[in-house]
Amino acid sequence: MCLGLALMLSGVVVAGAYLYRYYILEPEDEVFFCGVNYREEDYMIADEERLLEEKIRVLEREQVEFINVPVPDFEDGDPADIVHDFQRRLTAYLDLNLNKCYVIPLNTSIVMPPRDLLDLLIKVKAGSYLPQSYLIHEEMMVTERLENVDQLGYFIYNLCHDKETFKLQRRDTILGMQKREALNCHKIRHFENKFVVETLICEP
Repeated sequence: MCLGLALMLSGVVVAGAYLYRYYILEPEDEVFFCGVNYREEDYMIADEERLLEEKIRVLEREQVEFINVPVPDFEDGDPADIVHDFQRRLTAYLDLNLNKCYVIPLNTSIVMPPRDLLDLLIKVKAGSYLPQSYLIHEEMMVTERLENVDQLGYFIYNLCHDKETFKLQRRDTILGMQKREALNCHKIRHFENKFVVETLICEP
């Protein structure tokens, strides 16, 4: 019986160490506190620069990127937590003001893969590269509520499981959607590439 108890205790210790290593501990070389200056309008036109700051964590083995956008120091724009899951090919936005989650297929034309993003962040940290200071826009529409977030993978489930969660679709892909329609929209500004992205999330 003592031997059995010893084996059980050793198993608990090993499992606890594993969970601590991969889900609690944030390795210093994978977590970055970043800031980038960008211009509100076309970056070729003189305009006031703004600073966007965020915390980025990259899990290269799991092919996942975590981004935390704090409360911005300027105008409108919501704080958010973002997960890019390259294995599931999904992105989830948690709007921290609204406490709502939004899920959409991963846009690989905007979001850098984990290895490339990690290389970029290391160069930025070393001062050998400065991100380009321009802003691009993407518009999303809420299309339906998602009930089974457990089917979206561990990382997105962990972000959204106790929140109202909605499916998004890019606005330019929705047939019959007019640009001038009055919508309830909010924006999240973030970067996971060599530029800043303003994601506009709208509800009809």
